[in-house]
Amino acid sequence: MDFKGKTVFITGGASGIGKECAKEFGHRGANVAIADWNKDNNLQTEKELKAQGIKAKAYLLDVKIYEDVKSTIQQVVEDFGSLDIALNNAGIGGKNSYKTAEHTLEDWDNIVAINQTGVFYCMKEELAIMDQKKSGVIINISSIAGLRALPRQLAYVASKHAVIGMTKTAAVEYAKTGIRINAVCPVFTNTPLVESMFEQKEELREVLIRTIPVGRYGEVSDISNAILWLADENSSFITGLCLPIDGGQTA
Repeated sequence: MDFKGKTVFITGGASGIGKECAKEFGHRGANVAIADWNKDNNLQTEKELKAQGIKAKAYLLDVKIYEDVKSTIQQVVEDFGSLDIALNNAGIGGKNSYKTAEHTLEDWDNIVAINQTGVFYCMKEELAIMDQKKSGVIINISSIAGLRALPRQLAYVASKHAVIGMTKTAAVEYAKTGIRINAVCPVFTNTPLVESMFEQKEELREVLIRTIPVGRYGEVSDISNAILWLADENSSFITGLCLPIDGGQTA
């Protein structure tokens, strides 16, 4: 896969899946724009990517603020000259684990604002730019929680189901314009987000792994491999797909 000359915009690009994708796109020739709310991690990731010979730039971004999303994406186009691939990866989990009636309003508002509304804000601006040139690829990060129940995580499940609905709807809307829109649905993957969940409830580490037929948690490379394939021309006939990357769990 060769992405030479392409500009890739990645939200949540300073850690986990986003950081791994930034590295892999960059090693294949892409210009990489990493956007993250964590200033220190963002700048450190930019430094690491540049040390590997990757043309990269960090942008401070809170995806739940529409005007910031709009201005950041416009700045990326100004800095790199194009927007060819967008990975809407920024996301959070809840601070608490409660059944629906006890679910906190704070968790609901924060999770939906970032995981759902933030993806909409990004897609809105990315599509406006891609539609002008009639080409582009958008990949949204959903979850196996977007395909099934995940008890005690109502807001997270709702937000990830929403990402799948937005992906399919926009994919159909733009199918004839040369823009492809897909989503990936990872199982529990070794990232800071999942590790924080295990820190809250350590017994989940052993419980959840038993639900994955291949017998291990996902690695960020498992997810990035699929994302790069979906961004590549070899998958040019694929749009509206929500791909489970789950070691057989949803099966």
